[in-house]
Amino acid sequence: MSSQKKQFTLIPKIVNGGIAGIIGVSCVFPLDLVKTRLQNQQVGPNGEKMYNSMLDCFKKTYRAEGYFGMYRGSAVNILLITPEKAIKLAANDFFRHHLSTNSGQLPIEREMIAGGCAGFCQIIITTPMELLKIQLQDAGRVATKRTAGGETLVATSATAIAVNLLRTKGILGLYKGTGATMLRDVTFSVIYFPLFARLNSLGPRRDDGSGEAVFWTSFLSGCAAGAVAAAAVNPLDVMKTRLQLLNRGQGEMVYSGVFDAFRTILRHEGISAFFKGAQCRVIVIAPLFGIAQTVYYLGVAEWLLGF
Repeated sequence: MSSQKKQFTLIPKIVNGGIAGIIGVSCVFPLDLVKTRLQNQQVGPNGEKMYNSMLDCFKKTYRAEGYFGMYRGSAVNILLITPEKAIKLAANDFFRHHLSTNSGQLPIEREMIAGGCAGFCQIIITTPMELLKIQLQDAGRVATKRTAGGETLVATSATAIAVNLLRTKGILGLYKGTGATMLRDVTFSVIYFPLFARLNSLGPRRDDGSGEAVFWTSFLSGCAAGAVAAAAVNPLDVMKTRLQLLNRGQGEMVYSGVFDAFRTILRHEGISAFFKGAQCRVIVIAPLFGIAQTVYYLGVAEWLLGF
């Protein structure tokens, strides 16, 4: 009976994660695309840059590719965001529960371990999702650079990229950049979940006796914690994004791993390169996690499914 109950309660967690992910991605995806292009942009030998700022990138992308161009790669992201968010949020709850002391307390170091474990669990979905998404998001930037050099490019899709990787490199081809993804997501979760829990505990509680925070407390806590964690791990996100890029513009550098990426970027572009797209990333992650935590804590799926 107890095992049936555990399996039963997993369903709304998955649905809540899916709802939160789809709503969040739909709202902030154009900014995520801009973030990816700014991070992959490398300064030319004479200091030339394709994009001068977040707004400049947004305007040039919209002018060249239109409204739907701003959503390149969103389909694969929306498809895989459901299991990713479900794993991340449910795994954090699972580890927090099992790491709690007999008195029900959870020391800060155990909160960080629980968050890190949740971040580690999600990379099985996050790595291929980010890999495919990045190729499509950055396609317009790469195409502009290559056509300027006289090359002809063929339009592609997430399915075509995935099939080609599976055929040429096997399943591991979809996990290019796993190390960098793990570093980013584990570090992000170590920061995010304990900070969210602390902030969420400060707000007023619901009147239904559940002890849960009111929805706006969860939303603001998710936004604040997401913003802090996103800014903190932006250097890791820059390295991950560049390592996962399969097609590059003419003259752009290739990296053999995380340490090579760190060393090369620092040498050629300076410390500021690690904070490329940071503003975009904060603007993307803050509402994304605010929405995710609100949906998760409101129990939207429980209400819809009658749990």
